[in-house]
Amino acid sequence: MPLALLTQNPLSFVAWVIAILVALSTHEFMHALAGTLLGDSTAKNQGRLTLNPIAHVDLIGFLALIFIGFGWGKPVPFNPHNLRYKRWGPSLVALAGPSANFVVALSSMAVLKVLNITVALPPGNLLLQFLHLLLLINIILMVFNLLPIPPLDGSKVLFGFLSSPRYNNLRYTLETRGPMILILFIILDGFLGIGILSRLFGWIINFVYGFV
Repeated sequence: MPLALLTQNPLSFVAWVIAILVALSTHEFMHALAGTLLGDSTAKNQGRLTLNPIAHVDLIGFLALIFIGFGWGKPVPFNPHNLRYKRWGPSLVALAGPSANFVVALSSMAVLKVLNITVALPPGNLLLQFLHLLLLINIILMVFNLLPIPPLDGSKVLFGFLSSPRYNNLRYTLETRGPMILILFIILDGFLGIGILSRLFGWIINFVYGFV
């Protein structure tokens, strides 16, 4: 899709890039803000407490997002020992990112709803395209990051429930092998045509568009 946009409709491609930057920046900024509010200044000291996309973009991950539709931002660092809540602090920091994507998606949906009611914009209007892309990207980023597989945000929530020492081995296994498990899951899901992620995203997107 992104490469097709670049060759067929450059303005839509620009809208795609801007929507990605907005989604990534708000996601990572909220991680940094949550960590700061909970007592850890690591992200702030490293210049991550900002909405400036330059601070949050990982070049390889950004290019992958643009050209193949899957990528990543620069992770926001935090020291769990500095957080006010030792058990659930990391979970709160982790949930701040998807929560930001939820708010942006909800805002995009609200604007689309108002425009549909009050203004008769043609389907190819660039503003409508941007809002639809912003809605889709934020929904996908939110849902994907809530998967309980390290290093995704959902794993921090899972580890909050697995804080007992009896789960140390399980936590260690997930922390050390989680990234490989995630990559294998994405490859198998896509290339073998299992389609778990696509069906999950599709169901949630269709549900949201029912309100738009």
